[in-house]
Amino acid sequence: MRLLLDECLDWRLVRDFPEHEIKTTRQMGWSGLANGALLSLAEREFDAFVTADKNLSFQQNVTRFRIGVIVLRATSLRLRDLRKVVPSMRAALENLAPGEVRFVEE
Repeated sequence: MRLLLDECLDWRLVRDFPEHEIKTTRQMGWSGLANGALLSLAEREFDAFVTADKNLSFQQNVTRFRIGVIVLRATSLRLRDLRKVVPSMRAALENLAPGEVRFVEE
C-alpha cells in the first residue's frame, strides 16, 4: 500500500511499516499545503493519508477524494507515543476504502 505521512508526524514512523511504500509530505515537496489541496495531490499517487489532524474530517469532505485517511489519536506526537497506535493502524489499513476516514488509537 502507498501511504503519505503528514508533516505533523515524526518521519521515523516510516520504519514501523517496511511492508508499505511510504513518503512524507516533506519528501513530496507538499509541506504547508492546505488539506484540500494536499488530498487532491495525494489521491493521485497514494492509497492512504496518515495524519494526527483530528479536524481534517470536519474541514474536508473526504468522501469526494479517492484516498483513505487514517487519523492517529496518540497521547502526543512523540515517536514513542505514535508507536503505541501502530498495531491499530495496521488493522485499520487492512480494509481502508477510498474516501473513508478512520480514527486510530491505542
